[in-house]
Order: sequence, then C-alpha cells, then structure tokens
Amino acid sequence: MNVDKGYVDAPVDDDMDLKKEIIRLKKEKGAVIMAHYYQNGDIQDVADYIGDSLALARIAEEIEAPVIVMCGVHFMGETAKILCPDKKVLIPDLNAGCSLADSCPADRFAEFIKEHPGHTVISYVNTTAKVKALTDVVVTSGNSREIVESFPVDTKIIFGPDRNLGNYINSRTGRNMVLWDGACHVHEQFSLEKILELKKEHPEAKILVHPECKKPLQLIADKIGSTAVLLKYACESDCKEFIVVTEAGILHEMRRLCPDKTFIPAPPEDSTCACNDCSFMKLNTLEKLYNCLKYGQPEVTVDASLMEKARKPIERMLELSKNIKK
Repeated sequence: MNVDKGYVDAPVDDDMDLKKEIIRLKKEKGAVIMAHYYQNGDIQDVADYIGDSLALARIAEEIEAPVIVMCGVHFMGETAKILCPDKKVLIPDLNAGCSLADSCPADRFAEFIKEHPGHTVISYVNTTAKVKALTDVVVTSGNSREIVESFPVDTKIIFGPDRNLGNYINSRTGRNMVLWDGACHVHEQFSLEKILELKKEHPEAKILVHPECKKPLQLIADKIGSTAVLLKYACESDCKEFIVVTEAGILHEMRRLCPDKTFIPAPPEDSTCACNDCSFMKLNTLEKLYNCLKYGQPEVTVDASLMEKARKPIERMLELSKNIKK
C-alpha cells in the first residue's frame, strides 16, 4: 500500500461494484461516510450524511462511530478531527485542498491581527486549523450573518478570509468589519454575462447565489445563501426553474429532492464548460473512497496543542448556532 501521492495508490478491480463494496466496507469497519454537497453524485449516493460545512460539523460532534470518512476537502477533515479527537478521521485524497483556505496563510493572518489590536477575530470555516487557532469564533456561510449580529454593534471585528462573504455581511448588517483579502476560485469565476444570457433563455427561473460570489452576482440574485439555504429555498419555492450560482455538485441533491424541477448550473468565465466545478472537491472518487475504507488511510491528523486551540472557536460557533433558525 502506497500513500505517498496523498491517497492509497492501489489497484481496484474494474468489474467490482464499487458502491456495493463501499457500503459493505463501511459496515465492516464501523465507519460513517460524510459528504459535502459539492462532491460527485456517486459519492453522495453512498454517504451516510451529506450537508454543508455547518451540518457536517454538527454531525461529526454527535456521531458515535469510531471512524469518520470525510468526503470533502482537507479543512473539513481537520474540523472533524478537532471535534472528535478520539476518532479516526480519514479522507480519500489528502490533496483535496481549498483555494480559499490557501489564500489565508496562518503566519500572515497572525500579522494582520497584530496590525488591528482590539478586534474580535471571526474566521470562515474554510480555513486551516492554524488559522482557526488564531480565531475567536468560526462561522459558515449559513450562520455568519447571525453570529456577527450576536456581537454588540460597536464591536471591532476582523473577518477572514473571504472578502465577498465579508462584504455581503457588512452590507446586510451595517457593520464595518476589517476584511482579509481572500476568495474562493470557484465562486470568483462565475460569468455575470453568461448568467444574464441564461436568464433571457429562462425568464421564469430564479437565480440562486452563494455569498462567496462577487457583488454583481449577488445583486441579480433572487436568493443569496449557503448551499443548505439554497437547497431549502429551491425545495419550498413554487418556481420550477432555477439558475444555480455555486459549485455544481449541489445540483445532484437538488435534482434528487425536486425531480419535477429544472436546475441549471451557472457557467464560469472564459470556458466552454456549462458548469463550474471545484477541482479539489472532485479529487475524491469512488475508487479512492473504496481504498480509503479498505486500508484505513490516509488519516487526517492535527497536533494536540493546536487541536485544543482550534476547538474553542468551533465549539463557540456550534453553541451560538443552536439559536439560529435552520
């Protein structure tokens, strides 16, 4: 078995029913599979739990299984390990990083904090454990506005790393948070022009936009929210067509829950592709998931002292989130 590449590099029988074998293995190993909405549909199909970052964090904190397989990106595996230090946390491919997390190196963020003394530090969950350890409270796109508003209006706040989400919160709350200049490469790449063309072709369609997108896209949105919020809106809406401006993996669950509705992926700029995929999320495959379960590798590890520091802002988020309407 070789994990030097960041995943188990072992052959998989082409004739194997991978989904069936994955389900068998997870029962044999006492494992639960957790998958983000941005994962490939076939991975979502074999997962025990699917959700956004907040939902997966809540679930990780509560499950009793000794092994968690996190089908997402690396910071999600770190979050699960931080919340469940006694559990074994696996990820099919350790190379599944995050451009947003990468845009905020911990050493530079620490200097940024020093340059703004007296500020409460609020960090998006899309960050490394080292950045979380510098943070007072973590947020997700689903609870960020409410958590910011839980602080007195005169509180000086640093918000990082996503400038688009930070600007959105500032505009909705009247706050003047100091923003770290980071962004998600997927949500930065959506084409306003192409989305407006889609709207002309589908005039009755509602436009669903993730708050990590740039402001011009937020301005044309019928609904702005996290993946979970957009999913809920689509399910409850009387509308039959939606233009979805976030990573295309969410369409799998939207179509599963709403088979009578049409979901159109928003395209990126400078591309012939009809949808916008996160290359990091898509590094996880059924083959890698199978080998991950079979061999119990690769494992997500976090230094014990760092884990303790990073756990506090995550737990604070989960506590504050209990009073937020889902």
